[in-house]
Amino acid sequence: MLRIAAIQSRPVWLDAAGSTARVITLMERAARGGAELVALPETFLCGYPFWICRSNGAAFDDPLQKQAYARYLEAAVELEGPELAMIREAAGDLGMFLFLGATERGAGCARGSTFCTLVAIHPERGMVGAHRKLVPTHDERLVWARGDGHGLRAHEFKGWRVAGLSCWENWMPLARHALYCDGVDLHVSTWPGWSELTRDITRFIAVEGRVYSVAVSGLLSLSDIPADFPMLEQIAADHPELPFDGGSAIAAPDGTWIEPPTLGDDTILYADAALSRVREERLMFDVSGHYSRPDVFETIVHRRRQQAGEFDDALAAPGRRVTSPDLP
Repeated sequence: MLRIAAIQSRPVWLDAAGSTARVITLMERAARGGAELVALPETFLCGYPFWICRSNGAAFDDPLQKQAYARYLEAAVELEGPELAMIREAAGDLGMFLFLGATERGAGCARGSTFCTLVAIHPERGMVGAHRKLVPTHDERLVWARGDGHGLRAHEFKGWRVAGLSCWENWMPLARHALYCDGVDLHVSTWPGWSELTRDITRFIAVEGRVYSVAVSGLLSLSDIPADFPMLEQIAADHPELPFDGGSAIAAPDGTWIEPPTLGDDTILYADAALSRVREERLMFDVSGHYSRPDVFETIVHRRRQQAGEFDDALAAPGRRVTSPDLP
């Protein structure tokens, strides 16, 4: 058995230190409930960019939009930064595998951009995955850069293969197929927090992949937003309620609910998952096995991290002569 937990909660919005402390507190709470694998919502560290679709987000060169983005970029975390280092240490101390949605600030080439990233942390091996959302949805493209296939991987944990996707990329057939081909037994989908998004796709993934399907969705209210955030007063006047009401859920490999979508509450959903249930359901349907047709359909997944530039420092190694039309 593997005891899994989906934590439905709210971040300390745009507060990296505060959100990190809350993540660790929630991990400890789940551990007291016996959880061995824990999932937290999309961009829980350090918050979803809710303002874009509730203000004139696409206004070109708008001063308030630029101020909002600068705040968001400043609050984002780097993969090698202190926040995730603390969370990795906590996962090791608790013996817990963690899926955590994070607003990642790129390093090097992309240090002026943010990514919607799903971090996978193994209690012994540390960070084993950082999947950047392939396609930000609609207005999200104004603040999040596109991801790549580097993180489309299943990870080994206690005999299971576990993997996840963020929000609407769970509706991308080939993204799901890539994880099925990598042997996933338990699939995590992370969401910013709208219950209507999790009712259908959670059970669909369970039945399609014959996997345990864990949807973890967040909560957010205007009262969670710092009072000095640009445009907040106008957003509150135009949109007094935000639709981030949770919807976390867990489905078994036959598509039945273990925990149906849960609305509105800070809560932790638990389930005891048995690998034998996955194996039983694969008799009828194994989407990337006996029910596949590689002679008809061919899928290639490019898992190299994409970046704007690469530097070959060997060119500057002492004693090495570089021949170039531009050099003597």
